[in-house]
Amino acid sequence: MSASTDYLIDRRRMRRRLGWWRAAALVALALAGLGFFVRVEGADYTDKLTPHIARLSIQGLITGDRDTIDMIQKISESDNVRALLLSLDSPGGTTAGSEKLYDELRRLGEKKPIVSVVNNVAASGAYIAALATDRIVARNASLVGSIGVLVQYPKFYKLLDTVGVKFEEVKSSPLKAAPNTFEPTSEEARAAVASVVADTYDWFKIMVKERRKLNDTELAKVSDGRVFTAHQGLPLKLVDEIGGEREAIAWLETEKKIQKSLPVRDWKRKTSIERLGLVHSAAGLARAAGFDALAIGLESVVRAEQVAGLDGLLAIWQGFP
Repeated sequence: MSASTDYLIDRRRMRRRLGWWRAAALVALALAGLGFFVRVEGADYTDKLTPHIARLSIQGLITGDRDTIDMIQKISESDNVRALLLSLDSPGGTTAGSEKLYDELRRLGEKKPIVSVVNNVAASGAYIAALATDRIVARNASLVGSIGVLVQYPKFYKLLDTVGVKFEEVKSSPLKAAPNTFEPTSEEARAAVASVVADTYDWFKIMVKERRKLNDTELAKVSDGRVFTAHQGLPLKLVDEIGGEREAIAWLETEKKIQKSLPVRDWKRKTSIERLGLVHSAAGLARAAGFDALAIGLESVVRAEQVAGLDGLLAIWQGFP
């Protein structure tokens, strides 16, 4: 065999080897990309590639955050989601944020059935979210309602007078930036705020009346701002059924023809340091070590900071310590 023939054979072998390594590299790159995608989207992403019932949990204070809205939109667009279980455990939040959540859920509800399952509490803004669903299921002792709106603002002017501090301001009109924490609230400012609260309260009541199919007498019984247990709320039409996810899925099967055998998959928002619940974990460790007072203090500080950071009108039940 001539040298040129040997050279050609070696070149062919090298090309085959090179082609194999290229193919192997592409496969490895594809697998790495898939692994990264699954890591970003969530460990259970592959489970969502088959038909299922989605579960979305709404916990804590409702602000209409972008991550929650994006998740609802993804659920709405997914061909594999047959229905949504909205798991609620929230005292409410901002009125505008709750309205935003309600609107997105209603858009989803035009495509897929939604059942809300109340765990401990779905009050105020969280009850607004529940109103967006086709059915509300709650435990006997779950808290619902708190139909109302409030504005809260602290007053520091007496404290400032005591320490000799005074704020001066120049504003375009008397009601600009009113009420002000650094001065007494005028009757005009109080009336202006009250009118905003009353207008939003009317909007809330109309929503309850329409979604829960109440007459004026029935609405008056549930719209004075109090919370009700679900056991109390059932005859008042605030909830549809006593139970949990099992009852919610049974209703989906009976009324919406959703297969009961479909798995329930959690759709979770992307985690952040705040959502990792480090403070709550510390509170849990403190309680486990017997420092109950410290645990309660940590949890109360978190709640207070969350409420203080909310802007605008609030639809929130503040029955927690």
